[in-house]
Amino acid sequence: AVDGDKVHVTGTASTTEHAEKIAVALGNTVGVQTVQNDIKPAAAAPESKFYTVKSGDTLWAISEREYGKGKGDKYDVIFQANRPMLTDPDKIYPGQVLRIPPLS
Repeated sequence: AVDGDKVHVTGTASTTEHAEKIAVALGNTVGVQTVQNDIKPAAAAPESKFYTVKSGDTLWAISEREYGKGKGDKYDVIFQANRPMLTDPDKIYPGQVLRIPPLS
């Protein structure tokens, strides 16, 4: 909303940085003296975890351990997140550190 030389902006931006850039851009507009910034950053995306492969591990077992019982079939999420280091989902080795992305 615009009221004379004041701008009030609301909404959601993908990041805090984007919210700040919007406010700065509006504040640098000719004729604007004040910006009331009520832009909220979107919720932060869940972060990945990391897992060190142990002897006897499989991607299926890691998927069940990390995502929960009955989620072994999500092993491909882990496999895809670790390409090109992994070239075959059946070939993981003790000591490898795998990125475990959150399920979307």
